Amino acid sequence: MRRRVRVFPLVLALCGLFLAPARAAALPPPPVPLPLEALYDGTALADLDGTGAHLPASDLAAAGWTPGRALTVQGARLTWPNRPPGAPDNVRAAGQSVRVGGRGDALAFLVTSTGGREAGGAGSVTYADGSRSPYRLTAPDWRTGPLATKALALPHIGTPDGPLAERARLYVVTVPLARGREVAAVRLPTAPRLHVFALAVRNSSPGWTGTWAAATSGRPAVGPWTDRTLRLVVRVSAGGRWVRLRFDNAFASAPVRVGAATVAVRSAGAVALTAPVRLSFGGARDVELPAGAQAVSDPLAFAVPEGADLLVSLHLPGTVASVPWHGLAVQRSYLSGPGDHTADPDGAAYTSTIGSWPLLTGVDVGGGPGSVVLLGDSITDGDRSTVGADRRWPDALAARLRRQHAVPRYGVLNAGIASNRVVSDRYPGDGLSTVGGGVSALHRLDRDVFAQTSVRTLVVFEGINDLRDGTAAVEVIAGLREIADRARERGVRVLGATLLPCGGSARCTPAVQAERAAVNAWIRDAGTFDGVLDFDRALRDPAAPTRMLPVYDSGDHLHPGDAGYAALAQAVDLRLL
Repeated sequence: MRRRVRVFPLVLALCGLFLAPARAAALPPPPVPLPLEALYDGTALADLDGTGAHLPASDLAAAGWTPGRALTVQGARLTWPNRPPGAPDNVRAAGQSVRVGGRGDALAFLVTSTGGREAGGAGSVTYADGSRSPYRLTAPDWRTGPLATKALALPHIGTPDGPLAERARLYVVTVPLARGREVAAVRLPTAPRLHVFALAVRNSSPGWTGTWAAATSGRPAVGPWTDRTLRLVVRVSAGGRWVRLRFDNAFASAPVRVGAATVAVRSAGAVALTAPVRLSFGGARDVELPAGAQAVSDPLAFAVPEGADLLVSLHLPGTVASVPWHGLAVQRSYLSGPGDHTADPDGAAYTSTIGSWPLLTGVDVGGGPGSVVLLGDSITDGDRSTVGADRRWPDALAARLRRQHAVPRYGVLNAGIASNRVVSDRYPGDGLSTVGGGVSALHRLDRDVFAQTSVRTLVVFEGINDLRDGTAAVEVIAGLREIADRARERGVRVLGATLLPCGGSARCTPAVQAERAAVNAWIRDAGTFDGVLDFDRALRDPAAPTRMLPVYDSGDHLHPGDAGYAALAQAVDLRLL
């Protein structure tokens, strides 16, 4: 017995000698997070893909993407690498640990991929409290990826033999974060064809509410406008004591300079109720928007009455031959003769009218409960409503919210684009646009919904244009399901709205009506959405269910008129918001 007792400790000791190194090898210490620039190992401006093809420095400079330039894209503030051509300027993703800080709703990556196809993989976020969350990042190829989702397209590919007239694409891709937690580090995926130029936490804008928004529908030729002032009329939903404005140079190939900008409450026409108040940008009165980038004005102590019309005036000192805009404003705005007339209280200098909203994409007010975003097509855009009367259904919904106290009085943000579709682009997302309609709802979801200020709820009311253009119901349903899934990943409540009857309108055939019925049945019954707004039942004619009630019909049998838009807003159960 004594010999057996002596053997056991010896065996255990020997096992410990052999097992202890195995345990140590299985648990290596985690790498120390480093700033991204300390990990640069790729040279995009000299040899991005290993063949000598590269991003031309001259094209980047012409777009306003100069070394060290801060760029706001999709609401995230990113910095273009401050490196000369030939020096390392990006990280080829291989599981590196990157030091990142901040709280927000998403992590934004400025990326592209090489090799002729998209690249990506799984990574993780480490928070200051020690917790972690996984993410998956995928970047399209720099030469073949979609233009509709790119942040910037350069006109050339650089090669050792000279430039090629081929578009080079850069993308900003966002992934959701755990809200409220401080980020400490990010582990990149292992995907060497994925090139990371910058990353940052997108601030979720606590303390602000979006009160007005417009989605960019294209970039048409204009004017040209030289040394002109735009005075844009916008109807806000929520009010507040502070204001800031958002401008976007989306889809552009060159910078645009705003020489001065002001805001005022409107009296009538182009006349301000009181003297316009100067906006600033980082303390300066002017701002340059690089191609594909945004600018947000500094917070301004300015009382914004709820439901008021604002005049937003911006001076364009240079020559502007094309500009990103929202094409169907259903509102008259104004264009001046030569000169900076942003501070003019009267409208005498504004001798022309326009029916669009160039550059301006958002108005935020201080405080408030957050916003509801309405994603849609021409029906949400207010087509066929009375021009200048603010009779769109989002306007009527905002008015309902202001008149009650049972639910929070959210800001209402209209992300409708006339002719827009769920799954396919009307505008390719690059170059001059000759038709309206924008990029698809799937392609604009991050910019027009998730990057909005303090978004709480999304309402999706779209799909009839897809069906009328020949897209099958199953494809529309797949697109709507993807929108709902992506919203849920971001912690955004999402409501689905049924499609209105279109009987009697162009291209609304019996086959289209059958596909519409299939989409509506899925919206009502599939349980994909957090709630359903049955707009079909609210506006259809009980005696002819494939048509709108005549009292709600604008006359084209596709769009409601003012009474129909009011009925849509009345059909919303506010508790679902």
